[in-house]
Amino acid sequence: MSYVFSKTVAVSFEQAIARVTEILGKEGFGILTEIDVQATLKRKLDVDFRKYRILGACNPAFAHRALQAEAHIGAMLPCNVIVQEYEDGCVEVAAVDPIASMQAIDNPDLADIAVQIRDKLQQVIDNL
Repeated sequence: MSYVFSKTVAVSFEQAIARVTEILGKEGFGILTEIDVQATLKRKLDVDFRKYRILGACNPAFAHRALQAEAHIGAMLPCNVIVQEYEDGCVEVAAVDPIASMQAIDNPDLADIAVQIRDKLQQVIDNL
């Protein structure tokens, strides 16, 4: 089982970020955090790295349900979505598969939540 859903998109890096943010919003997700990996690695290590952004997406209703079902689930939230540009100019968007990440937790109450979130994130990637 893969731990992400991904898709290569025929738009610029910046357009991919805007588009995935828009589609996430339509599925009830907001962006809580945004990490510019390229800038961070340059600033902290003085190394060059490709364009790579981590978007911490959260659907408040599902997060609330998950937090009620499992006290420590916050360690696995939010749902990360990455946008990266490879050397050849291809831009890829990938989202975490919550079913894969939740397998480590022995709590059947999370299974239904993970399936529903997975469906929404898969829809986001499919709609890019």
